[in-house]
Parts: sequence; structure tokens; C-alpha cells
Amino acid sequence: MMEEQAGPVTVSIARKAVPGREADYEDWISRVTAAVSHWPGYQGVNVLRPAAATDYAYVTIYRFSTWEQCHAFEKSEERARLLLELEGMVESEAEIKKVTGLEFWFDLPEVPAQARPSPHKMALVVTLVAYGVVMGLNITIGPLIAAQPLWLKALIMVSAQVLLMTYIFMPQATRLLRRWLFGG
Repeated sequence: MMEEQAGPVTVSIARKAVPGREADYEDWISRVTAAVSHWPGYQGVNVLRPAAATDYAYVTIYRFSTWEQCHAFEKSEERARLLLELEGMVESEAEIKKVTGLEFWFDLPEVPAQARPSPHKMALVVTLVAYGVVMGLNITIGPLIAAQPLWLKALIMVSAQVLLMTYIFMPQATRLLRRWLFGG
């Protein structure tokens, strides 16, 4: 069990749907998303559909403002009832990762889970990578979407930034800076 920490909590849950039950699982995800959206401290959810990058699993990532609020949802009767509905819909137990703050971008399989970079190092790396990604996106796709409404431009840019940072740039930066991040 994770020790209580201040700040936001990000939970990642990977599950593989039983072949032929994908539509049922997607419906289940929609109901869980609707249920969790009413909980105190809820900050959002993202669902990654099966692809090579997710090892062909659905990955649900949700966030809460505090560990206590996340824990309250996870121990709720409502969530327990929803989890019972998964019987026969998923192949095996879910892979669950729970991190606070920026830690989810600094997860390396070869580094023990309890090893965490200092918050200062994480903030510096995320700032530098985010700056590079934002500048690159503004140069490359910025002109292509310039005529779109502001809300759509922001959605495209933020989505591209999060995806690029999560799946390409932060894993590369974390591996490249591993000694400095996890060293002393």
C-alpha cells in the first residue's frame, strides 16, 4: 500500500479485455468514468485504447487532488460494485500503478519502484522537456492549426504535448538522465 502523500495522485490501470468483449469493456469504462467524475477531488481520466505502446491493453489513467480522496473512491461501495461487473470481461488481474505528482513520468522497469528522483530534479527535467515539446509543436503544427478556434488549438496542442511527453520524450529523458536522476 502506498504511504499517504500530499499533492495529486495519478493511478494507471492496465487491463486486457477478453476477445469479443471489447464493446462491453468500453461501456464499463464509460460507466466508471461517469461514477468517478462526481467524487470529491477528481481531476480527470484518460483512456488509452489497445495498441503496441500499451501492450494491447486498455490503460485507464485517473487523477485525484489528494491521496485521501483517491483512497476514498477506491474503497467505496460504488467502485466495488463496478469491479464485480468485470467478471468474464477481462483476461486477468489488472496492473495498477499509483504515483504522486510527477513520478509517473520517471518510472523505469529496471529501477526499483521505491527509488524516486528528488522533486527538484523531476521538476527541472519536466520543465525542459515540456519547453522543447511546446516549442517544437508551435513550430511544426502551430501554423497548420492557426485558423482553428482557440479551444480546438489548445486541445490539439495539449493532447499532442501529453502524448509526446508520456510515450516518447519523458521515457527517453529519464533513461538518458538515469544516473543523475536516481543517483545521489
